[in-house]
Amino acid sequence: MSFPQRLRMLRKAKGLTQEELGRKVNVTKVSISGYESGNRTPDMDTLKALADALDVSIDYLLGRDNIQPADTTLPALTEKDERDIQKELERIIKGLKTGNGFAAFGGMDIDELDEEDRELLIASLENSLRLAKRIAKQKFTPKKHRKE
Repeated sequence: MSFPQRLRMLRKAKGLTQEELGRKVNVTKVSISGYESGNRTPDMDTLKALADALDVSIDYLLGRDNIQPADTTLPALTEKDERDIQKELERIIKGLKTGNGFAAFGGMDIDELDEEDRELLIASLENSLRLAKRIAKQKFTPKKHRKE
């Protein structure tokens, strides 16, 4: 994806008009339009301001890095959500023991993995549960009950 395409996509994802983004970075709407059409190229200071305004790295904005920043627009987790995640994580870990019907890792159950691999697996599962919970909260909470 080219810089103009990425800039337009990020601006729209933030819900900003060209004029609003221009105000945030101290350039005109015409300049933003020129950047998005590929007819203009921002200077380094403007590029930094654009990246900051869109909450991305300059490398991501320029297309040199495809790692998009974490979505900070997802709802935060409550203490109850945290407890639910821990309960679900414990249930999954218990299910990863031999004989419980879950897949093994190269023929080994979770207790046979070395300490580092076990910790990485558990951290990955926990992060996945957190993200899934946040996405579900955003997707299934009625707009009238959302905290904006």
